[in-house]
Amino acid sequence: MHVDLFDFDLPEHLIALRPASPRDSARMLVVDPATGLRDRYVRDLAGLLRPGDALVFNDTKVIPAQLEGVRIRKGDGGEAVSTLSATLHMRVSANRWKAFLRPAKRVRAGDRFRFDPASGDSAPLEGTFEGRGEHGEALLAFDLSGPALDVAIAATGHVPLPPYIASRRADDARDRRDYQTIYANMEGAVAAPTAGLHFTDTLFEAIDQAGIERHFVTLHVGAGTFLPVKATDTDDHVMHAETGEIPAATADALNAVKQRGGRVVAVGTTSLRLLESASDTNGVLHPWRGATDIFITPGYRFRFVDLLMTNFHLPRSTLFMLVSAFCGRDLMQRAYAHAIESGYRFYSYGDSSLLMRADRTGP
Repeated sequence: MHVDLFDFDLPEHLIALRPASPRDSARMLVVDPATGLRDRYVRDLAGLLRPGDALVFNDTKVIPAQLEGVRIRKGDGGEAVSTLSATLHMRVSANRWKAFLRPAKRVRAGDRFRFDPASGDSAPLEGTFEGRGEHGEALLAFDLSGPALDVAIAATGHVPLPPYIASRRADDARDRRDYQTIYANMEGAVAAPTAGLHFTDTLFEAIDQAGIERHFVTLHVGAGTFLPVKATDTDDHVMHAETGEIPAATADALNAVKQRGGRVVAVGTTSLRLLESASDTNGVLHPWRGATDIFITPGYRFRFVDLLMTNFHLPRSTLFMLVSAFCGRDLMQRAYAHAIESGYRFYSYGDSSLLMRADRTGP
C-alpha cells in the first residue's frame, strides 16, 4: 500500500510535552466500527470492559539509553576527536549494543568512543565501534560487560525522549518517573510502552473490582519505533526487530480467557505485536522468547487480540498503519480528525484511545 494513504496533518500544539496528572485523567477516544466514536477518560476503562476480559501489559522497563560523548580516531597525526550522540537500540551480548548515532556517516570500525557521565562521580563509559548492521545502526562493543555495564549505562545515560519531545525541550528529573509505567519490571527498553503510562494504582483497583484480569508480557521497545517510514510503499519498508517473552503460564491463562468467551485487550501496540507474533492461525497463543519484526498493515488477519488501547500516533508511521489495520483505515482517519478537532493530545505523553477490532461487535 502507498504510504501517503496514512498521512494526516497534525497541529504542533497538540503534541504533548508532559503527561496528564494524574495519569488516568487523560482523555480516551473509544473507536468502535459498530457504534462509532465516544469521548471518555482513561479512568473510565473498567466500565468499558466486561467481567472476564483480560488486559495484557508490557512490563518492559526503560533504561537511560541516550548517551553523549565523543568519537576518537587514532592516526599518524594523533587523535581526531569529534562529538557523538548515541541511542542504544538492542542488546546483542553481554557487552555489545546496536545503536543509532548522530552523526553517523564518519564513524568507522575500530574507532573508539567515550561517553561521559553528567556528574564526576562515575568513570567515562568507553569502547570500540565494531561496524554497522544491515539497517545502518552501529555495533558498539563496550569495555565493560554484564551487570557492570548496566550500572555504567544507568550512571551515564539519560532518558531517551522521543524526537518530537526532545527537539522541543531537554529531558529532566521528572522524565525518569513520567517516562516509565508504574509496573515496569524487566529492564531493556529504550522507549516506553506509552499506552501503559496512563495506569495508576487506583485504576488497577477499579479493574480488579470489575472482574477484569491483568497479565504481563515483555517486549523491549527499540529506538526503531521512532524511525520514519522512508519507503513510498509499505512493501518496501523494513521493520527493526525487538526482543520479547511470553511465559507459558501467561499463554495458558490468556488462552483460557478466550475459551470461556472473554476478550483480550492489548495495552499498547507493543503488547499487540508480541501477542500476534506468538499466536498461530487457529488463534492459540504459544509461549514465546525471541525477536519479532512483525509489520501489521491493512489486510492483516488478527489472530488473538480483540481490543487495543493505544495513544495517538504519528502520520505515515507503522503504528498508524497498525491501528488502521485493526479498525479500518477510513474509520481511523475519521477518528484522528475528530481527535484533532476536539483537542486530544498526541504521541507518547498524550491521550489514549480504545479500539475495537473491525471484525468484532461493539463492547
